[in-house]
Amino acid sequence: MILEHVLVLSAFLFSIGIYGLVTSRNLVRALMCLELILNAVNLNFVTFSDFFDSRQLKGNIFSIFVIAIAAAEAAIGPAIVSSIYRNRKSIRINQSNLLNK
Repeated sequence: MILEHVLVLSAFLFSIGIYGLVTSRNLVRALMCLELILNAVNLNFVTFSDFFDSRQLKGNIFSIFVIAIAAAEAAIGPAIVSSIYRNRKSIRINQSNLLNK
């Protein structure tokens, strides 16, 4: 694959993630957009690692660490969302004032 094609795909994924993160009012949708952003970053890490230095796996190893962070976020995020829903009966971002209690 050509470097420019992968970078355009990664920029597209990152843009969709940022747009969704900024405009979403739902916590679950915001977490999904955060996953899109992390996947776009991983795609850049792997692409640049393969394109510039294919003998060393620095980008790939760093990508594995980011995947581990994303997996932890995917495990803990819904637990936090369900806890907020149990207490507030809403998962909308603008309705959950956690400091007003």
